[in-house]
Amino acid sequence: MRTHHASRTRTRTVFGLLLMLFAQALAVPATAQAHGDTVKVVVTGQRDGHVTTEITWENDGDAVEETVAATVNATSPDGSRSLGPWPLVRAPGTRTGWTTAEVLAPGTWKVTVDVGFPALGHAEREVQVPVVDPSPPAPRPTPTTTAPSAPAPTAPAATAPTPATSAPAPSRTDPADERGDRAVGWSLAGLAGIVLAGTAAGVLLRRARRR
Repeated sequence: MRTHHASRTRTRTVFGLLLMLFAQALAVPATAQAHGDTVKVVVTGQRDGHVTTEITWENDGDAVEETVAATVNATSPDGSRSLGPWPLVRAPGTRTGWTTAEVLAPGTWKVTVDVGFPALGHAEREVQVPVVDPSPPAPRPTPTTTAPSAPAPTAPAATAPTPATSAPAPSRTDPADERGDRAVGWSLAGLAGIVLAGTAAGVLLRRARRR
């Protein structure tokens, strides 16, 4: 029973694959009948050494939505150099643009493009790839030696003027003051004489009484 069930499963899988292959085989002729059996190939030039092309349907000019199977070959004018075959890949951001991932060397090339799917197509053109000079390096700034700057002369500190010392004025004696001083001196001397005289008189009086 298991062997019979496995056989049925395999038969169904194979039948499904055959149906898918048959549907794809019918889809290609249907597409060719709608747009024609040839594609228009135009070699537009190069961009940074990459070969650029435009591929559309020959009859109505519609873009080719399917994956294009094409080969690109390039030969020098004298036939001494040849590059390829290279495949075409869709150019980003476009519907009809196709380009090569490989890069042509600088020089003159005869480029040939042959398309085999989804329809036949052919184109040729001479392409010029210019020599791109590398950008010169940015000039390095030359170091400039600056001479040491001399210190700015400092102004001498202002000295404060020393105050002039005034000589002491000579004292002047007033004649009236001298007279007063003399009078006071005589008064003190007289008073001292009186005291001495009184003291002596008292001593003599005491002695007399004792006797």
